[in-house]
Parts: sequence; C-alpha cells; structure tokens
Amino acid sequence: MGSAAAGYSLGSTSEVGRLRAVMLHRPGDELRRLTPRNNDQLLFDGLPWVQRAQEEHDAFADVLRDKGVDVYLLGDLLTETIEHSGAARIQGIGAAVSPRRLGTHLAGDLAGHLRSLPAAELAHVLMAGMTFDELTLTPAAASSSLVRRMHHGPEFAIEPLPNLLFTRDSSFWIGPKFAITSLALPARVRETSLTDLIYAHHPRFIGARRAYESQVAPVEGGDVLLLAPGVVAVGVGERTTPAGAEALARSLFDDGLAHAVLAVPIEQARAFMHLDTVCTMVDVDAVVMYPNIAETMSAFTLRKVDDGVSVTGSRPFVDAAAEAMQIEKLRVIDTGLDPITAEREQWDDGNNTLALAPGVVVSYNRNVETNRRLRDSGIEVLEIEGRELGSGRGGPRCMSCPLARDEL
Repeated sequence: MGSAAAGYSLGSTSEVGRLRAVMLHRPGDELRRLTPRNNDQLLFDGLPWVQRAQEEHDAFADVLRDKGVDVYLLGDLLTETIEHSGAARIQGIGAAVSPRRLGTHLAGDLAGHLRSLPAAELAHVLMAGMTFDELTLTPAAASSSLVRRMHHGPEFAIEPLPNLLFTRDSSFWIGPKFAITSLALPARVRETSLTDLIYAHHPRFIGARRAYESQVAPVEGGDVLLLAPGVVAVGVGERTTPAGAEALARSLFDDGLAHAVLAVPIEQARAFMHLDTVCTMVDVDAVVMYPNIAETMSAFTLRKVDDGVSVTGSRPFVDAAAEAMQIEKLRVIDTGLDPITAEREQWDDGNNTLALAPGVVVSYNRNVETNRRLRDSGIEVLEIEGRELGSGRGGPRCMSCPLARDEL
C-alpha cells in the first residue's frame, strides 16, 4: 500500500478526491453480543440481524472494489498485526484487560491466557469481547477469584466493540499523516487501541506518521470534514468538545496540515451525534445538508497567526466555509423533500454519504428523496442496502476510513 506499484500514496486532503484505499470493518460476533438489556449502553437502537448486516456490508465493499478502491478489513489487519508483532499482542491485551475492573489476580490469569492464543483468536476476543463463562481458568483459579464468583457467567470480562463497524471515528488521515482520535463514550473508548496497534505495527503502515493523538479531550472522526486542502470543519456537540476541537486545530496548525479550522456547533442529540450526520461533501463545492439546520448552522473560524491562534465568528457555516475554501459559494443540496421527509431521511443517514470521486457518492437506498435531489443536482449516486447496518445509526461515510485519496 502506498508504493509506486499501487499508484497512490497514503493520505487525504479532501472528502471528494478519488478514493484509492479504504479501511472497513465487516460486522462480526461483536454484534451478536447485543441484547435488549445492553443495546442502549452499546449505542445501538436495535438488535441487527447479523447475517443480513454482513451481506449488506459485503455488498458495500463490492461497490467500492468495483470502482477500483482497495478495501482493507480491520479484522484482517488486526490479525496480521498481532502475527507480525509481539509488542502489538501485549499492547492489545493490556488495553482490553482491566485490573481495576477484574482485580489484579483475575486480570493476570486472563492476560496470561490471551497471550497463549493464536493471532486470529486473540483478534476475535479484542473485537468481540469475552464473557465470564468463556474464561479459561483452572478450577482452583476460578474458585479463588471473588470477582469471578460474583459475576454472572454471561456478563463481560472484556466488553465487545460493536461500533467498530464505524471505522471513521477512531482514526482519520489528513495530508500524509494519520490521526488517532479520543472517543467520548465508554462503550467506544477501546476502539482506538486497535487502530493504534494497526498503524503502529502493521507492515503496510511502516513509516506512516501521526498528525494528532490526544487523550485530553474528546475528538471523533465523524465530526471531522476535510472541506478542501488545508480547510477542516470540526463538529462540536455530543461527541467532540470545544477543547477537543481546539486541541485538534492547534495540532494541525503546528504540523502545517491546515490553515483554517471551522468549529461547528451541533445539537447534542442522538440524531445529530456527529457533523457527518447532518452534512457531508458530495463535490468539490457542494454538500448534502439537513435543511432544518441549514439556515442556523454556524461556525467559528480558527486560523494560525504569529502569536498563536485567532478565533473569529460565529457566522453562518456556509459563508465561513466558502470563504475558507476560497470559492464563491458552497452549494447546498437539501436532504428530503419536505420537513417531515427530511427529518426521516436525516435519521436514516441521508446526509452520511461517502464520496468516491468529485460528484460520485455512495448512499443508502432507503433515502429515496435525498438521492433524487442529489441526482437532480448532477451527483452520481451508488445505492446500497442498509436495513441492518443502519441500526447503529451510521451510513456509508461512518463505515469507512479513507486511507488514500487523490489530491484535487
């Protein structure tokens, strides 16, 4: 990946440059851990039919491959990373096994067991979790652990990561570098430990450099839009905090990866969890946007100046974005047909499109009116099924981490 033979280098400077390589996560046993008792805590609105979700995801991956995109699956990359690196194995186990939760005695026994597993089995545990019933302990070890004896068997000794499906959030690429984010909610925190392992130890990413890594304040990849080379929008709401947006902006300025960062306040609500649930780029000068907030969405503009960072605004997002992008006007294509349809299709990820090239996007087929409006605006729409994939509230953009795009 990234070699001359591949015809592209790792990195991305926009949302719409021709997509060359992407990381997806094919849904697996971590989704089978969801129950009516835990799906809210694990951030799913329902219990997906996993086999159908896998079929839908396979079809999504095939659409990308048919367009010449190299598709890399997170589970395969994780297994290969553990096979390649003993340090990755130890690091992954250390992130998954919590002495604070399990106690030193049981945590030590569990870590020892995990160290003995083949790479594929360990990768499975790191993604799908492990129940207390699944712990492999000697009778003596089990009987001597108060933690083991007081937990019910189906409870999790290692929590599953069903939201791994949404690879956009735990890392993103900007310029030639990758950024490891800081996820806000407990159910997702450990996801970044897996992407961190892959980028740090997988042979395909040798030489890749970090743009940003901070555990100080939450920043999630779904809130980060690369509007144009050097221009980044960051949603500030349920998942990314003002402190996180500022820390990211300062880091990007220091690395010379951006000259303008727009901090965009969004409602702190489940329906608007990330900026890319209400707005995504579909062409070099166009976004698809939820019309109910199009007139009110604002932005603060951060720029690097000699003595630090300047902050101006707030002002209407579309105006601030056009100025930073140095274009006359940002074209806005509305979600839906009327306010009710727009609300329904925003909830069904109508705004969450993945651009494969300027004016070519992937979208869920259920968003009939939004897809029609996109086509009427000259955008080519490649439709995929998302009946089961959408139960975690995420569309094609959420499910994809671009690893390489052509420059515009």
